[in-house]
Amino acid sequence: MTALTYRSAGLDLDLYDQAMSRLPALMQRTHSPRVMPLADGFAGLFRLKHSAQSGQHNYEDPVLVSGTDGVGTKLKVAQKLRRYNTVGIDLVAMCVNDCLCLGAEPLFFLDYLAIPKDDPDLVAGLVEGVSAGCVEASMALLGGETAVMPDIYAAGEYDMAGFCVAVAERTQLIDGTTIRPGDVAIGLASSGLHSNGFSLVRKCVFEHAGLEADQFVPELNRTVGEELLEPTRIYVKAIRQLLSVVAPRTQITGLAHITGGGLCDNIERILPADCRLVIDRNSWQPPPVFGWLQQLGNIERDEMFRVFNMGIGFVVICRPDAVATVQQQLTQQGITHAVLGEMQSAAERGVDYLS
Repeated sequence: MTALTYRSAGLDLDLYDQAMSRLPALMQRTHSPRVMPLADGFAGLFRLKHSAQSGQHNYEDPVLVSGTDGVGTKLKVAQKLRRYNTVGIDLVAMCVNDCLCLGAEPLFFLDYLAIPKDDPDLVAGLVEGVSAGCVEASMALLGGETAVMPDIYAAGEYDMAGFCVAVAERTQLIDGTTIRPGDVAIGLASSGLHSNGFSLVRKCVFEHAGLEADQFVPELNRTVGEELLEPTRIYVKAIRQLLSVVAPRTQITGLAHITGGGLCDNIERILPADCRLVIDRNSWQPPPVFGWLQQLGNIERDEMFRVFNMGIGFVVICRPDAVATVQQQLTQQGITHAVLGEMQSAAERGVDYLS
């Protein structure tokens, strides 16, 4: 009788060990002195209190801010191209940009990878992207889980989830409650599609138009795959620098990450009951990918704005007298931006378009 092994069930512990041996260096490059050394164990350690030599302040009344997200069906494009090292950046971005909306300082990140079989190159590539995203977000990659599940995922498939923890001073939380009529919304440029709407993107590009991932698109001056896998922009450095100059709550009154649901849904969720934002869609020019997609799939304009970010990945709401300073700070950091519109008094909160 044949003796069964874990390998015969689809899990190769030798390959698993090879994969795990490549991860510590990718984690270590994200660590700050606040990550406490731990030779081994089942969890990670992170200090909230700073040393006097760190140059960072201690919080008087710290509030932990958490967020979790995935990359969605953008993973299907990465799987098609067998390109592993960019979607990890998306994973970090989708989580940390959400926490950033409360004005929080990112602390650490955890990832979860699910794969069909042990594959050191796949795992290392995915974590390489996560590590790069954490470096960009000034956040420690503190730990994670790699689950090998041959009966759940087919060959070539994988999934990812991320978990972010940040911190903010309770009295400086930017929760939208100080937004009032007359406040101005400034939109920060996205890097493209980011990580939303990819079920429609894939249907439009691959199923409806019959394009290949490696096909060159003159309108975009790059291949389909290069455009679709452009990583989600991480706004941490720009927003944290902005908040060090322009006061949170009193001058910066609201922050919104523009993901699924577009400008309307994501801005509306932070507005007080008596405020309505009116956006001029002529105030910025969406990147070419959006016009290309709209034409490719004959997608109606309202549907485009409902599904995609349309070139605006993050929104800052501020007092009118802070607009010039906000714009100056964003320009200094190389962030393309536009004044989208102004808050108006209304009986019901929401977002409207002028054009």
